[in-house]
Amino acid sequence: MVKVLYIDCCIRREESRTRVLAERFLSALRSKEGYQLEQLCLMDEPLAPLSEGFFAQRERLLAEDKRDHPRFRYAHQFSQADRVVMAAPFWDLGFPALLKLYVENICVDGVTFGADENGTFGLCKASRLLFLTTRGGDYRDSPFEMGARYLEALCDFWGIPRFDVVSADGLDLGKEPVRTILDRAIVEAIRLADEF
Repeated sequence: MVKVLYIDCCIRREESRTRVLAERFLSALRSKEGYQLEQLCLMDEPLAPLSEGFFAQRERLLAEDKRDHPRFRYAHQFSQADRVVMAAPFWDLGFPALLKLYVENICVDGVTFGADENGTFGLCKASRLLFLTTRGGDYRDSPFEMGARYLEALCDFWGIPRFDVVSADGLDLGKEPVRTILDRAIVEAIRLADEF
């Protein structure tokens, strides 16, 4: 059984165009046998930034090698997934801050990555991460697109060998109907689901 972790950061929930793309991918994946899907909706989680007492607690637990503490549950869940799917819209050249908070909480030395005298190395089990996103402008080849690029770099950090991104670009430019752009991205997402 392939364990798939779906991380939902579709801030607008049912009104989210990114969620439309994600739901079509997940529907295609659910139609296949051999997959176990676990969903984590970030909007419903008590995520907190690493600051003050929360940061001090983290440092103390790591120093005491208490990585089984409940506050590292997100990191353990992430590191044990066979495949990861993230869905988040393009905001401010990247993605919503909520996803960054999640990333801060899962980057735990000894759980999702390790370090030695030669540098850092990934500890995650996943063989691939798929990022699903929608963008009002067309940022596919833009140096200003930082969301997918950042996640791709993190995949190297976490030891996840394959990173894919499916984006619906130009939704607010008026060059094509929104439905046409979304449908094109959905076709690509379903194609990836077939070999995910």
